[in-house]
Amino acid sequence: MELPIILVFAIIGVSILLFITEFFPVDKISFFIIVALVLSQLATPEEAISGFANPATITILALMILAVGLEENGVIQLISDGIKKLSILPLILLTPAFMVISAGISAFISTTAVVIIFIKIVNQLSEKYGFSSSRLLMPISFAGILGGSCTLMGTSTNLLVNSIAKKHGIEAFSFFEFSLYGLVFFIIGLVIMTIASPFLPKKKQSNLSKDYNIESYVFTVKVTKDAPLIGERLGDIDFFNNEDAKILKLIRNNQVINNPGKYIKLLANDSLVLMSNLENFQPFMKRNGFILNEKRQKQQTQNSDKATSEYDMTYVETLILPGSNLIGKTLRGLRRMSFQGAYPIAIKKRRNIRNTKERLLRKNIKDINLKPGDRILLEMQEHKISDLYNIKNIAILNEHEFKPNVSKSKRTMALFILLGVITLAASSILSILTASLVGVSAMLLTNIIQLESVYQKVNWQIIFLLAGMIPLGIAMSNSGADTWLSKHLLVLMSNQTPMVVLGILFGITMLMSGVISNNATAIIMAPIAIAVASGLNLDIKPFLLAVMFGANFSFFTPVGYQTNTLIYGTGAYKFKHFLIIGGVLSLILWIVGTLVLSTLL
Repeated sequence: MELPIILVFAIIGVSILLFITEFFPVDKISFFIIVALVLSQLATPEEAISGFANPATITILALMILAVGLEENGVIQLISDGIKKLSILPLILLTPAFMVISAGISAFISTTAVVIIFIKIVNQLSEKYGFSSSRLLMPISFAGILGGSCTLMGTSTNLLVNSIAKKHGIEAFSFFEFSLYGLVFFIIGLVIMTIASPFLPKKKQSNLSKDYNIESYVFTVKVTKDAPLIGERLGDIDFFNNEDAKILKLIRNNQVINNPGKYIKLLANDSLVLMSNLENFQPFMKRNGFILNEKRQKQQTQNSDKATSEYDMTYVETLILPGSNLIGKTLRGLRRMSFQGAYPIAIKKRRNIRNTKERLLRKNIKDINLKPGDRILLEMQEHKISDLYNIKNIAILNEHEFKPNVSKSKRTMALFILLGVITLAASSILSILTASLVGVSAMLLTNIIQLESVYQKVNWQIIFLLAGMIPLGIAMSNSGADTWLSKHLLVLMSNQTPMVVLGILFGITMLMSGVISNNATAIIMAPIAIAVASGLNLDIKPFLLAVMFGANFSFFTPVGYQTNTLIYGTGAYKFKHFLIIGGVLSLILWIVGTLVLSTLL
């Protein structure tokens, strides 16, 4: 094996490891990949930055901007209002109904945007009608992924594979070329998830106090000068011995004591870092005179002569969505910001391989960066909750009805622009790239959207991910790594039938997509699929479709697809729910997909 090939595989291996552990954000990893390719001379500087100008990257960016325009002008709210009317259906019918709608919309609008709509709707309906949101969120997320797999513009993965195919001189896919296969896969998913829905978590989540367990939120409280526990040993505090709560740290005179012992006595102005649910935390605060927010305490004291109801405080839970300008910020940083009258008191990290209790113990919770799927608990006055809707790309998970004022004419125009883009692209009058750029231009010309909103709401992490991973595919070709790998795969599969080879490629792609980004998987596997098919003198398109579907169908983990990551933090799911239910779905789709696509060979 030559040195350039070894370097490419080393970069891919390190990248996969970083994606799995999430040691760095995906956009930062992608930037490191660009630099590594240039320094190792696997790609020229021009090739290393070519991902920013790749047609697939620009197309995905344009589609994101269109989605922002739809949200800004009430089209998303219009869809949301229509979906809420289905709440009259019984739960057993609500699951397939929501899945059909999610899949149908996701075929033309970003799957992530669609699932975000449903997260808000389902949380509101679950509060109102008393069922668990977890019974619906996983089927909806899976349906969105399956629906997005039905058209060329449905997911970024489809656009990427199509772009790679064209770069290798292969005929591009048409808009609906593989829709029939996608529909078959969706029907399978619909049946399986409808049957599996009763086995999803049934716990009713009627309020924040009952929604969380020991690892829900981490609070930092201060011991006031007149607190009754001053001088008491930690071991004598009932909270210290509570199985559903834990004192993580004691901060005294800027010195941090991790896992403080039971014989340490509390002093005035000490700070405690506590891990607890609200059910245990609220009475603990009230009973012992601790404070969360000194500024809030002073404000309430100064206004004590006013009506109590005006200053009644409530807790509001918000979900960090992709593209939020809060991503990368810390709890400490949030507290310095103007937060619409709300005070961030705690965060809940979405579960992943790095967010363990031990890590929270080692690191100051105020300094842990926020990521999509994390949740923030805010303390604020109830009548100011509607102000939170001014914050871009967060979802309020409590039941608070709010409808922004939008122009009906602009909403109609935005909807017509979307339909025009779909029509032009589907009829092949214009390419998807050209049609989407025309749509964005139309929105800008009619003032339906402002570029300031685009800068704030577009998920730039995805753009940087694509810009970093696309040159990696170029480096594989430059170094001959794709050819080397395909030759060795052909040797291993020399005695296998084309259907088995297709199935192995499908399965490898699906497994990779379960642990790293579906986009990254597609960029790595598509050139290999082309080389393998060419080596066997077989039609290349079935192999590209295997990569396309395999990269999308990462149902068996909550980290392979962005929507699964979001619902993993929002629903009461455990990893086993994805591994078992998503695993069964992935296995069936793998078998059926292999059989169906092999008919094209």
